Amino acid sequence: MLNGRNIVIGVTGGIAVYKVCEVVSNLKKLGACVDVIMTKHAAEFVTPLTFQTLSNRHVTVDMFAPVTSWEVEHISLAQKADVFVIAPASANTIGKYACGIADNMLLTTVLATKAPVVIAPAMNTSMLENTAVQENLKTLEKRGCVILPTESGRLACGQTGNGRMCAPSVIVDKIVELLCPKQDLKGRKVLVTAGATIQKLDAVRYITNFSSGKMGCEIAKNAAERGAAVTLILGKNNVKPPANVSVVSVESTEDMFNAVM
Repeated sequence: MLNGRNIVIGVTGGIAVYKVCEVVSNLKKLGACVDVIMTKHAAEFVTPLTFQTLSNRHVTVDMFAPVTSWEVEHISLAQKADVFVIAPASANTIGKYACGIADNMLLTTVLATKAPVVIAPAMNTSMLENTAVQENLKTLEKRGCVILPTESGRLACGQTGNGRMCAPSVIVDKIVELLCPKQDLKGRKVLVTAGATIQKLDAVRYITNFSSGKMGCEIAKNAAERGAAVTLILGKNNVKPPANVSVVSVESTEDMFNAVM
């Protein structure tokens, strides 16, 4: 799907760095060429070797590393990017980017790129809600950056609240959406059924089947990416349903029938 596409991922310091490993892996599975730029703080959480192994590419950390080619590296990476992603995006990097500060390789490169920029913030709830951070995010959004929503849950500081980086699948889906804007199903309504139904025999036993729901969810996801308004009627399943479809959960065969009708 992403064969021949170049994705540059800027990784900043934060516990959510581990999630970006999955982003890189999934992009590679889709055929993309992935280059990773890490801040020195990011390298304290996950080593560059991890991303080098996943991407099969050299990972850039130090702006003043010994020269290995005669390209100006931040310019070459900026120019080759079809999409530039910053994930996780710390408050520090968001603030510097909004102010045009370029004091590390990641910021230098993203300021030089003409590619769409996707930002996946991750930080403590109080930091995220701080007026300065919110104004910086609004500034970047006005300039054309795509700001992905954060998630609520338990944070690294032990508190529970908003500020978790979005799931890796959300980042990958947004990249695919930006690079594969095929909208041939726009204006169409698509109904998909997926997953197993459960028919109860009594309070303890039931009859079901081995359907995982994976194929139906993929069909629903693909149709939504192509512009359709998708309703997914989902029985018992082993997969996470797509985020951009309307899900109706059912249990029995009769429930499935009624929902479809």
